[in-house]
Amino acid sequence: MEMLTVTDLRKRFGEKEILKGVNLAVPKGSVFGFIGKNGAGKTTAMKTVLGLLRADSGEITVNERRVTYGQTVTNREIGYLPDVPEFYSFMTAREYLVFCGEVTGMAGDGLSRRVSELLELVGLADATHRVKGFSRGMKQRLGIAQALLNRPKLLICDEPTSALDPIGRKEILDLLLAVRERTTVLFSTHILSDVERICTDVAFLHNGTVCLQGPLSEVKARYRTEEYLLELAAAEDLPVLLEVFSGMRQDGASRLYFREGAQTLFELLGFLTDRKIPILRLERLEPTLETLFMEVVEK
Repeated sequence: MEMLTVTDLRKRFGEKEILKGVNLAVPKGSVFGFIGKNGAGKTTAMKTVLGLLRADSGEITVNERRVTYGQTVTNREIGYLPDVPEFYSFMTAREYLVFCGEVTGMAGDGLSRRVSELLELVGLADATHRVKGFSRGMKQRLGIAQALLNRPKLLICDEPTSALDPIGRKEILDLLLAVRERTTVLFSTHILSDVERICTDVAFLHNGTVCLQGPLSEVKARYRTEEYLLELAAAEDLPVLLEVFSGMRQDGASRLYFREGAQTLFELLGFLTDRKIPILRLERLEPTLETLFMEVVEK
């Protein structure tokens, strides 16, 4: 069952067509990575899902309810964290969340308990100083707390880790993984290692269309290649292998990468054994999202 579906979504700004028929299906309970280069149209797609931009054509549904531009009924089920969230800097985190809750009709002990729960969840329970003194990572965590205030069924985050240091990125990724039990998570990014760490499903956006999507494990299996890393004990043995086995590529003084093709792995092992060439490592490499993305977009 899908929490979000996007069908043949198109959007043009003047002469430039940004979205050229985007199709997307985000399963309920997933952590969904929406991958694309900077400027690929990820933010445009997300703002259209939120009803903030008018689509030229196509259809969007959130929890089986159709999204209509300017009518944000579906946004009652969505929490949104923009790439650069803005706050009232003179408030504390608690004051800000209480204010946001009151704006949406929450009040009393229920609001107070919810705010305390979220501050604990995002690690800001002890942050009593004003938001103007928050780090970028603290602001991102506060933004996630605000997005979760009304218990949304879909949490959308636009490049939530792009400007953070490694520690800040880890904190945000751990938080997104933790809230999966409460809500479906969709986040856009160009940092592929973040996706590999926490996502269950992915979609690649390239040239205005989704060129590949599905469960991360299935996507990797579909594009699995028999690529190997061979590390030699002695660098002087490397020229011999490069001469005998075509298609090998050198990386550093003693490492070679190759795929099974004209020669098989067993032929290589036989060659190494016959000539008593010592090796340090022979490893079959798992495909990374980076190699998959490059392979897909270069087709």
